[in-house]
Amino acid sequence: MDKQLQTLQHNLEAAVQRADAQGIEFWFARALQTHLGYARWENFQTAINRAMESCEATGHAASDHFRGVTKMVELGRGAR
Repeated sequence: MDKQLQTLQHNLEAAVQRADAQGIEFWFARALQTHLGYARWENFQTAINRAMESCEATGHAASDHFRGVTKMVELGRGAR
């Protein structure tokens, strides 16, 4: 893998990677969004949907790789 790509991968993982109680790694889409250059959630959601469709088209269950998560987010002035 290209050195620059390895550095980018490491920085991205350090910024947004999480692990659950069993040590399974995961990422929240909203945390990835800006690091991948998406300013608007709607545009990133479209990319996620395409990725899920590609997953299914290759014979893999999208549900094994993508989970719907409801997470409260802070908005302006402390609103949720």
